[in-house]
Amino acid sequence: MATFALIHGGGGSARDWRLVVPELRRRGHDAVAVDLPIDDESAGLGDCADTVVKAVGDRSGVVVVGHSWGGFVAPLVCERVRAELLVLVTAMIPAPGERPADWWDNTGWRSPGDGDEVDVFLHDVPPDLAADLMAHTRRHSGTADGEPWPLRRWPDVPTRFLLCRDDRFFTPAFMREVVRRRLGITPDEIPGGHCPMLARPAELAERLVGYLGQLG
Repeated sequence: MATFALIHGGGGSARDWRLVVPELRRRGHDAVAVDLPIDDESAGLGDCADTVVKAVGDRSGVVVVGHSWGGFVAPLVCERVRAELLVLVTAMIPAPGERPADWWDNTGWRSPGDGDEVDVFLHDVPPDLAADLMAHTRRHSGTADGEPWPLRRWPDVPTRFLLCRDDRFFTPAFMREVVRRRLGITPDEIPGGHCPMLARPAELAERLVGYLGQLG
């Protein structure tokens, strides 16, 4: 049995994973989702990682999963727990010493334009779930965004990247290139937009569990 440590993105919460957690448990695994202290002006990247590490506790067989902004936190967790696998889901991939605030220019990301948040992030999410997510969006302080990513190299943990083919925020062509340059791997792909945990929870859970079978 694996334990999946589920890390939300910017403005998100543990609530974002509420449909994936039971799907993972139905497949015989445990899952832990936490609220990162993103709305705490005193909390940095290390504090975010500490929150996940505390929730994981002494569990072994940990699969760390980072979504979107959570890509800056997930590798830090892998350095502090007994992680067997790191999975990034349409996530930011940090470089050593890079601030999250600088990632956008450093990677050449382009804004999706004038679409509203639902159109950009949640276009394939059922309307009731999209409305619930918008109602529970949390303020994201600038503290962690202004802090350099502290690792000198990528953690020595098998890493997979799951790209969303219909993502309007981190578009497929952009992310394929970022993954190639920063991780040196080819991403796997899933249909759907930026929030597959709400739009395709069963399919996402199946992908996450499937990665376990690829470990040697």
